[in-house]
Amino acid sequence: MRIAIVNDMMMAVETLRRVLMTVKDYQVAWIAHDGAEAVSKCAQDTPDMILMDLIMPIMDGVEATRQIMKNSPCAIVVVTASVEKNASKVFEAMGYGALDAVSTPVLGASGNPEAAQAMLAKIVTIGKLIGKSSTASKSKAPTQTPKSVFSPLASRVPPLVAIGSSTGGPNALAKILSRLPANFSAAIAIIQHVDAQFTPSLVEWLNQQTPLSVQLATEGSRLEVGKVLIAGTNDHLSLQPNFSLSYTKNPIDYPYRPSVDVFFKSVAHYWHRQGTAVLLTGMGRDGAEGLNLLREKGWYTIAQNQATCVVYGMPKAAVDLGAAVDVLPLDEIATTIIQKLAKNP
Repeated sequence: MRIAIVNDMMMAVETLRRVLMTVKDYQVAWIAHDGAEAVSKCAQDTPDMILMDLIMPIMDGVEATRQIMKNSPCAIVVVTASVEKNASKVFEAMGYGALDAVSTPVLGASGNPEAAQAMLAKIVTIGKLIGKSSTASKSKAPTQTPKSVFSPLASRVPPLVAIGSSTGGPNALAKILSRLPANFSAAIAIIQHVDAQFTPSLVEWLNQQTPLSVQLATEGSRLEVGKVLIAGTNDHLSLQPNFSLSYTKNPIDYPYRPSVDVFFKSVAHYWHRQGTAVLLTGMGRDGAEGLNLLREKGWYTIAQNQATCVVYGMPKAAVDLGAAVDVLPLDEIATTIIQKLAKNP
């Protein structure tokens, strides 16, 4: 896999190069020292992946990501010294198409080898998503769910809106949540493809965009009216028979973590009340099968349209499968959810 490095710090560039060279199948495609140089080089020689710094002279990593994804798109991973301090920029870059973010590794006696391993793990996962791994075609979400079991608790569950998103998802989620009222009368569950170390920052950022309460889903959490729960680990969030939430490692080899399909399918099995499910912008096919299963169960299902997607992968897979009742531009999704809820409270 050909990987480019964009960073204005020579020490960081050398560290990233050394980490990449520990894997024989990885090759440094080119190096750029600011965002403008990266945009130019990417247009001439588009690599499989870019490790993109955020804070750089001339042009920062956010604007570079925007221009690259518009003109010569490829997989981009944000590499920054402090994700917490730069959280807003991280999610802005993700809004333009960056797939994930990781802390910059530091080698040497005072370094952090864990960060290097974490970065390599992300590269492996994203390699599967973009088809640069021999195991990519083997990893599939489970296509079957156990036989449904009736529960007398079913009549007590609130209306539910389930949302899945990936590349470009944070900004899409912010736009939808910002347009929902403080007295929104449904529970909301979100599966966003993002590493667990960044979900607390995502929750904090989304809380600034909406009057609703945004929280991390923890083991045993329950879906409640007016509350937004976001999958918060690298395992898959799943609904349990007693309507509580839990995390599972299986399917262990599935590259999408947390998986939209795993959650949607568990909801289709256990949530004995029809609701609304939405599949937003994202690379790959995760969520399409789950959305289709929910539609078969009578749910109202929405796929974001191509024109407003950063990457028209997941919604396209759902549309091709016939899983979406409606295909809508991002600006219409929140209003449509509110209208649907008003008709079926």
